[in-house]
Amino acid sequence: MKKSDERYSAYITILHEELIPAMGCTEPIAIAYAAAMARKILEKTPGKVVIEASENIIKNVKSVVVPNTGKLKGIEAAAAAGIVAGDADKVLEVISRVTDEKKKEIATFLKETEITVQTAKSDLIFDLIVHVYCGDECAAVQISHYHTNITKVTKNNETVLHNAHCDDLNTTQATDRSFMKVEDIIDFAETVEIDEVREVLERQIAFNTAIAKEGIRNDWGANVGSTLLKAWGDDDVKVRAKAMAAAGSDARMGGCELPVIIVSGSGNQGLTASLPVIEYAKELNVDQDKLYRALLVSNLVTIHQKTGIGRLSAYCGAICAGVGAGAGITWICGGGFKEVAHTIVNALAIVSGIICDGAKPSCAGKIATAVEAGILGYHLYKNGQQFYGGEGIIVKGVENTIRNIGRLGSVGMRETDKEIIRIMMGK
Repeated sequence: MKKSDERYSAYITILHEELIPAMGCTEPIAIAYAAAMARKILEKTPGKVVIEASENIIKNVKSVVVPNTGKLKGIEAAAAAGIVAGDADKVLEVISRVTDEKKKEIATFLKETEITVQTAKSDLIFDLIVHVYCGDECAAVQISHYHTNITKVTKNNETVLHNAHCDDLNTTQATDRSFMKVEDIIDFAETVEIDEVREVLERQIAFNTAIAKEGIRNDWGANVGSTLLKAWGDDDVKVRAKAMAAAGSDARMGGCELPVIIVSGSGNQGLTASLPVIEYAKELNVDQDKLYRALLVSNLVTIHQKTGIGRLSAYCGAICAGVGAGAGITWICGGGFKEVAHTIVNALAIVSGIICDGAKPSCAGKIATAVEAGILGYHLYKNGQQFYGGEGIIVKGVENTIRNIGRLGSVGMRETDKEIIRIMMGK
């Protein structure tokens, strides 16, 4: 792909928009970010807090530990952490620097402050408003569509900021993703000047490897990663690929205070899209340039799938990332567009439809399953086997299949999503 091609610069921009650092699960961190910003606007510690959150946000915050809070869970804990100890300028690393004294203050704030959680009134999948009050003064910050997209700020009921163009879901990101295609992604990955993406990829490798190693070494979540290694050993790269991705999620879901590089708004997807590819690069002893290009394939294939599904849904995003990892592994093993396309279709035929029932320790198990499917998808095609169009939701052509997956996740599973939330809320 030539540098003069509009797609070339668009892919680079997408990577810089998507591959950003975050500490902790991104939904509670978005709440902490909004709360820290509201506290900053109010310019004093509030005595009352009201949080309006869409049901998908409530689902994803319910069961995950908020880092730097002393193992606290839930929306109230996330908001308290942002108000008491957050630095809004750090965005998704808003509570990355919290002292032991501040952790005590968070606990005290939770005990002494009235914090109310309400279901958002809008129909948006991702919608969050944090209201803070102190005497007769108040402030509110609204984030909509995705985790860092502040759409409205008010102080004492007067609008301080209103990004009207951000109210439109189709304009909430600077770069349109609808043009993406697997064949173009391979072309871009093989021709891009690495210096233009080196920094974001090096950071992804460093951050995500560090938290995965932490997940292997210590007791986090359900310890899926270390269990995989104990059960099947570390001699097989396929086991290591699954274990590292799962271990990163073990630590992250358990409240580990190390940052990750996210993809499609998700740390779990960022871990899943990168760590298996990194393990294969080590096994095959490829040079750094080839690893970078394989990561481009994995990350962009993940983003491409998620574009049609949306940020939050009943469709488990780790599946997209596991399929993306399979694509990156296929490429690093010598495959081209044909091989990558068949890997994607094969993997989607196996694991599409795994549900998202919120962020929690079992996400690590789903990640391991998704990576397994991605790797199996490659080996099926390598051995002359494949799933064919007309079999279930798979149709001829990788783009047509990805389009079907987008339809399944965004439209077909809407009622499933509602039922999952009702079950989780005990209704």
